[in-house]
Amino acid sequence: MARTQRNTGVSDEAVRAKTGKTWPEWFEALDGAGAQQLDHRGIVAYLHQQHPELGGWWEQMVTVTYEQARGLREKHEMVDGYAVSVSKTVPVPASALFDAWHDDAARARWLDAPLTIRKATSPKSLRITWGDGRTNVDVHLYNKGADKAQVSVQHSKLADAGEAVRMKRYWAAALERLRAIATET
Repeated sequence: MARTQRNTGVSDEAVRAKTGKTWPEWFEALDGAGAQQLDHRGIVAYLHQQHPELGGWWEQMVTVTYEQARGLREKHEMVDGYAVSVSKTVPVPASALFDAWHDDAARARWLDAPLTIRKATSPKSLRITWGDGRTNVDVHLYNKGADKAQVSVQHSKLADAGEAVRMKRYWAAALERLRAIATET
C-alpha cells in the first residue's frame, strides 16, 4: 500500500473547509486519476482541469502534499532543487533589519558567509546569490508594528535533502545572531 504520511501543517478539517475534501479523499481521487504516474506539472494540470474551484495556491498545496505522501517528493524538494525557509520576528523596524543585511560591515557582524546582493528594495526585500554561486537567497522584511519586524529567508536551488537540513539549521542560527545584534543597546 502507498505511503500516506504528510507534514503540511494543514489539518483535514482545514483542507476540507477550503477545498471540499480531506487529505485522504484527495489522495484517493488523485490515485484514481493515475497521478502517481504524472510529474508535478501534470498533477497540477489535472487539478486545474478537473477542480478549477481550487485556484492556484490550493492546486500547488494538494499536489505537493500528494507527492510527499506517495513518496514522489521529499520534504523541501522543489522542481529546481530543494528550498528551505526560516523566519524570525525581531523588536526593531524593518529598516534596521534591511540595513543589517545591506551594509557589508553590519552584515559581517552576524553572517559569516560570502554573498552577492543582486537586487535590494529598501526596506522590504533583497535577492541574493549565495557564495557558492549556484543557490539563491530571498529575504523579505515585514513591519509588524512601529518597532517590530519579521525577517523571512528562503534559500533555494539546494542540491539535496542533506544540504536543505544543514541550511535550515544555518539560517535559524544566523537569524538568532541577527536578532542579538539588532537588539543591542
